[in-house]
Amino acid sequence: MTLPAWLTAVTFNDDGLIPAIAQDHQTGRILMMAWMNAEALQLTAQTQTAVYFSRSRAKLWHKGESSGHTQTVHDIRLDCDADVIVLSVTQAGGIACHTGRESCFYQRLDLSGQTPEWQTVDKVLKDPADIYHSHDSTSDTHETENTGANTDSDTIQAQSDTAQAQVDKTSVLQQLDSVLAERKQADADSSYVASLYAKGLNKILEKVGEESTESIIAAKDFANCDESTDKASYDEARHELIYEVADVWFHTLVGLAWFDIESDAVLNELGRRFGLSGIDEKAAR
Repeated sequence: MTLPAWLTAVTFNDDGLIPAIAQDHQTGRILMMAWMNAEALQLTAQTQTAVYFSRSRAKLWHKGESSGHTQTVHDIRLDCDADVIVLSVTQAGGIACHTGRESCFYQRLDLSGQTPEWQTVDKVLKDPADIYHSHDSTSDTHETENTGANTDSDTIQAQSDTAQAQVDKTSVLQQLDSVLAERKQADADSSYVASLYAKGLNKILEKVGEESTESIIAAKDFANCDESTDKASYDEARHELIYEVADVWFHTLVGLAWFDIESDAVLNELGRRFGLSGIDEKAAR
């Protein structure tokens, strides 16, 4: 396919991608960052709505197709090295982030103390469960690789949110074992997990490390909250910590499944430790 002249002026990386930053048309606030390939950028220019490329699923991703939070594009700019795109957008619903916030960049580094600490400074405008329950979650979902935030915006949790009521919590790990075993045999573009398996163990371990870091940040944020003075922020931080730890558990299970190890093996090991002195057990290793 012959690219138009304006598109050939863009410098894509070795994967054929370019980072795209979405900025609010009225306020100038940075809302999110995602990736585009040539087709996504061309479609964005043609439709004047934001179209990105999901690295985890290796396919185009129309912003808002799961959440309804589409982006109308008013202006597209290219930086001096021609390797970064900035979109000036109107954000439908005022929410760009899968966490239900206006922006994915809702963590600010507080430099006022002796040790710099990340603090959550934006409130959740709408519960993610309400966002994704109200739209067709069978649509394409989005990676969370871009930040510290997902990886980007329309969350990979959309499908699991709508299925939550159908999950038997007493056997959720066993159900996950079964799903993960199926994903190992699936086409890479059929699901997020299948794409991880296609990319190999190093990518899976990278995600475990990434989610562990995010859970640490969430825990420190929660530790700085005071329920008596700000109940809303306290509840929000508590939810964020639970959410991030769930991501750690999930990606760890993906890693175990790579080796054909089921969750029962870990549960049995935890069961073995009941009644044992932690000090004695560690010394006996």
